[in-house]
Amino acid sequence: MKDLADHVGVSRQLVSLVLRDLPGASADTRRRVHEAAAELGYHPDASARMLRGRRSFQLGVVFTMREPFEADLVEALIGEAAARGYSLVLGPLTTGRSQADVIAQLLGQRIEGLVVLATDDGGAAMSGLPARIPVVQLGGPIADVQLDDVRVDDAIGIGLLVDHLVSLGHRQIVHATGGSGPNASSRRDEYVGAMRRHGLEPDVVESAYTEQAGSAAAVALLERPTLPTALMAANDRCAVGALATLARRNVAVPETISVVGFDDSSVARLPFIQLTTVRHEPARLAAQALEAIIARIDDPDRPTVVHRDAPELVVRQSTGPARDR
Repeated sequence: MKDLADHVGVSRQLVSLVLRDLPGASADTRRRVHEAAAELGYHPDASARMLRGRRSFQLGVVFTMREPFEADLVEALIGEAAARGYSLVLGPLTTGRSQADVIAQLLGQRIEGLVVLATDDGGAAMSGLPARIPVVQLGGPIADVQLDDVRVDDAIGIGLLVDHLVSLGHRQIVHATGGSGPNASSRRDEYVGAMRRHGLEPDVVESAYTEQAGSAAAVALLERPTLPTALMAANDRCAVGALATLARRNVAVPETISVVGFDDSSVARLPFIQLTTVRHEPARLAAQALEAIIARIDDPDRPTVVHRDAPELVVRQSTGPARDR
């Protein structure tokens, strides 16, 4: 600030008022100080400003860097938080950074709340969350305590996919599960229910939310005496793994077998993938989660929020009429 004051020719105290956006400086002085700050490459120390204040207006985010679904949500969270006057402190889980490590680091940054997208082992359940700050679950695992919860409506998404495949004449629709991953059990149950509503027999092959697991699921189907006409993968990554294996085995998609995913992540939209899936809007999910946690910060005793966001069907080139139609 002294450098800025000397550069502009005003007092250090006046520069401080301008940088803190307090009254006491003319419009011309404010303009000159900001121009000088840009010229000298000066940026206010956000950490020091936060320490002087009673609140940090910072939210922590626990996530992994492996899931396109999570990357889309984190990007949306950054923009939605800024629009509400908050900043995010990102806490990625890695092989060398456990959930406990990440949460400890985030709490050390004076976060006011925590948004949780993932847990250590990629499983469907999580524990060990801090009790002294608000926490919202966003699209991932479910805690062993009651928390605000925002995620995609699996019932609507799976129903849309099954209805779409049935409308194309498919009767042999196999579901490659998400294994022990978040929402996998719900998606499996919804698949079974949707198939039975259409008078069809469910057919499940165990899998997981990874390309490797999707590939293994495709190999298992190819070893059957009769290949089903459609494969419903638990998420887009699983579907992409299955597509790659089918392509290597010269099995035509969708002429021989149709494939669908879930999430409409960035990989599903690639020109050489063109995966039929269900889309949710990351910005809408992020907004719901942030509204829930900010409201919880303001009123810790408010009723728990449970929000299920309705996805929409996106039809691309990986689905077509059943081969036996």
